[in-house]
Amino acid sequence: MSLRNIFSTYTPKYNFLKKAVKDTPFTMLDIGAGNHSPSKTKELFPNCIYYGLDLNKEYSYSDTDINIMTGFYEMDLTKLDFDIIPDKFFDYINIAHVIEHLYNGDVVIEKLSTKLKKGGHIYIEYPGKKSTTLPSMNGSLNFYDDETHVRVYSYNEVASVLEKVGFEILSKGMRRSWFYIAVIPFRALGYLIKGQKLPGNIFWDLLGFAEFVYAKKNT
Repeated sequence: MSLRNIFSTYTPKYNFLKKAVKDTPFTMLDIGAGNHSPSKTKELFPNCIYYGLDLNKEYSYSDTDINIMTGFYEMDLTKLDFDIIPDKFFDYINIAHVIEHLYNGDVVIEKLSTKLKKGGHIYIEYPGKKSTTLPSMNGSLNFYDDETHVRVYSYNEVASVLEKVGFEILSKGMRRSWFYIAVIPFRALGYLIKGQKLPGNIFWDLLGFAEFVYAKKNT
């Protein structure tokens, strides 16, 4: 396993995915599948049948990522036109750091929930209200560091949307990975040795940048 994926193993979104699927084969829809998410996911979960969805393939998609995907949906989520995606087809939907870029993310969540099988799981992560109070930093530590962020959501708001369409909320709150908190000094040192600016995301778990909701579809 690569060093990159050793770190990925401790990423909260993958921890919840492991809880949901264990070692069984499953079909996944990854909303916002850039930053090499296809290859990371398939290395950690070889039994994953991976479908990606994104606005385009311009955000860190390698040829390996593209070839790994069983299918890819290229679309603007805000238009709410999801007919091309089959209903009740996926075992797991991941929506990590997407809805903050959408003014109608609540409606997007509701409509995408129809694509999940009964008994399937969904994980949603986004910068929470606390991120609006954090200092500005390279990459993103304050919500407004990224000018494409358009709306602040709360875990109670997101949970309410899911409950309305038949989901059981299994976990929600502020994202905290004690592994990522413990390795902050080592990650920071690595960037300093390379002469690079520290990215804000190395402090996300320590300072409470992100929130999440993890839920199971019961209808």
